[in-house]
Amino acid sequence: AVISDPEQNLAIEQKESDHILPDSKMTPLRFRKRTLHETKIRTHSTLTENVLSHKLQFDGRIMSRNGRDACRELIGFFFTHDQSLTIYEYRQFGKNRTIVLPFIQKSIYSHQCGRRKGKQYRLGDFYVTASMDQEDDIVIQETNDRLVFKAIQDVLKEKLHKRGVRILTGLGKYFQQLDKEGNGLLDKADFKEALKVFHLEVSEKDFESAWLILDDHGNGKADYGEFKRGIIGEMNEYRKSYVRKAFMKLDFNKTGSVPITNIRKCYCAKKHSQVISGHSTEEEIKSSFLETLKVACSKSDEVSYGEFEDYYEGLSIEIIDDEDFVTILRTPWGI
Repeated sequence: AVISDPEQNLAIEQKESDHILPDSKMTPLRFRKRTLHETKIRTHSTLTENVLSHKLQFDGRIMSRNGRDACRELIGFFFTHDQSLTIYEYRQFGKNRTIVLPFIQKSIYSHQCGRRKGKQYRLGDFYVTASMDQEDDIVIQETNDRLVFKAIQDVLKEKLHKRGVRILTGLGKYFQQLDKEGNGLLDKADFKEALKVFHLEVSEKDFESAWLILDDHGNGKADYGEFKRGIIGEMNEYRKSYVRKAFMKLDFNKTGSVPITNIRKCYCAKKHSQVISGHSTEEEIKSSFLETLKVACSKSDEVSYGEFEDYYEGLSIEIIDDEDFVTILRTPWGI
């Protein structure tokens, strides 16, 4: 599910819970004993705290190519009694002081984009139940939207196989160069040309069907991040969590970009399969990785989070098993 407030987009990893402690496997040790919404919640009615305890807990992330935003640690609660939402952020001050700060105050929020723009969030946006009381026509439309994108992704799957890294990193850089205004939006002609340049052509009918969904504001423009996710697909949240962990280890200053020199120092090719087999040296593997990564970069001496994610997004296309992907990512970065 995707949550939008007027200024931010959050991708939600759902997690049903009667407790408010963060999941012990997903949350760093220093956060595990912190509790939220445990006592004294003020209400404007006769609702008791016991009623308010009926909620869903979830982890979230900001959908952003800015590393400082994408790597922020968020935890949220959805209260089923009044369909309200609250999200907190873990912020570290100094070496040993961590504070939980409100990111979105407890309130009722509505969808800011998509088929349900302006409509209130509901239980089905966070947790799949056997019977979801939702507007049937909207659910059908959203299902059809997913089928449109799935059909296009299936067509492009073969073209992306073994070329995923090169295409995803190339597309990211291409879109960034076209985006003169820096607002993340491009028009239909730009997207058509991009698909042609990277040999990812789809039928006119499929493209027009996708465009009707992507151009949800009807202004002839679409977000190129949404375009990539719709046309090509994206790796799941489990994989993305490890990509963020690797980047956060590299970006210890939390600037959103990492110098190439830091990546060279941290990347370890000792356990790479080709090094173990004797077909390549550690330096050859490291140089090959850095050269491929630098092709995606708008600056020759540093890598942004978006560019780092594009590399692994392309790699993810070529690897079916989640654990195989995680192993390939964890080994060189030591995470």
